[in-house]
Amino acid sequence: MAEQGGTANRGLASSLWGYVDTTIRWCWIPNWLPSWCPTSTNQLQIAEDSMLRCVNSAFTKQFIPISSGNLLWTLTFCSEGVKDKTPMVLLHGFGGGVGLWAQNLDALSQRRPVFALDLLGFGQSTRPLFYTEAQGAEDQFVESIEQWRTKMGLESMILLGHNLGGYVAVSYSIRYPGRVKHIILVEPWGFPERPDTVEPDRPIPVWIKALGAIFRPFNPLAGLRLVGPLGPTLVQTLRPDFKKKFSSMFSDNTVSQYIYHLNVQTPSGETAFKNMTGPCGWAKRPMLHRMDRLHPDIPITIIYGSRSSIDSNSGSAIKDMRPHSHVEIITIRGAGHYVYADQAEDFNNRVLQACDKVD
Repeated sequence: MAEQGGTANRGLASSLWGYVDTTIRWCWIPNWLPSWCPTSTNQLQIAEDSMLRCVNSAFTKQFIPISSGNLLWTLTFCSEGVKDKTPMVLLHGFGGGVGLWAQNLDALSQRRPVFALDLLGFGQSTRPLFYTEAQGAEDQFVESIEQWRTKMGLESMILLGHNLGGYVAVSYSIRYPGRVKHIILVEPWGFPERPDTVEPDRPIPVWIKALGAIFRPFNPLAGLRLVGPLGPTLVQTLRPDFKKKFSSMFSDNTVSQYIYHLNVQTPSGETAFKNMTGPCGWAKRPMLHRMDRLHPDIPITIIYGSRSSIDSNSGSAIKDMRPHSHVEIITIRGAGHYVYADQAEDFNNRVLQACDKVD
């Protein structure tokens, strides 16, 4: 009887998914997207320029070619007085882009060269097809960073990664330890293993399982593309906090416009991220399982926001796993997940202090 019920549930979910698939899958066909979602690569460029208009330091912008005809969009800050110092490379998180570092670029580039790049599949970088399995997608992110480093002629780097960028930073450092002088993880994603939280006496209701089966094939931000012209208003309505985070720089909707245009282009990196995650957003390949492969001489600084919902236990676990290595855990008061924007001045100072010992 239980088997019949399970078959029926799967059949229901399959039927519902078939209906949803045939009615709205077209909402993110790349060739049709611009006519439905009010966006374009040119509008993304304009939105990014608006984000960066308050940055005072001189910088260059360019596409760096890597393999397979792909390009990584890169901002370069390198004044004459710091050009010989180890550069810092900023890797944004899921759904992010170089413009979100607007409150950090001036301060961080005063002591060393700073490079901010849009990860492969995000922002203005090329949005290619990624491997469908988690390891393949992760490898593409890592190898794109290494190819970019080679093209830029960088001997070694400080890697600072937020969210997904932190995961990629450690994965890269495991594979290319000689190229990394320091890792700074900012609210990193993908480190702990998915907890087994299902209680035997409280099984998951059938309707929740059915909904999960229906929405599993969708990318995380498909809804933003689905609503088409309502998207910009949706971002402003659901994430008014972003306007507050950058209130010292902008009083209008500059930030929400940028976030919108970042995330309604072809969902390339977004699809890769989905393929790297399991149920409820947990990483299929938790990074804590591989921390023993990271060279012990690479120091790590981990930064959390005191008001973030991200579990900071991973930081403590990393410290316990590396008793003979430098691991520093910093909590910034009053900051949430976007700690670099919530408390930008404090964040900038902490990062500069963490890197003081790097030439």
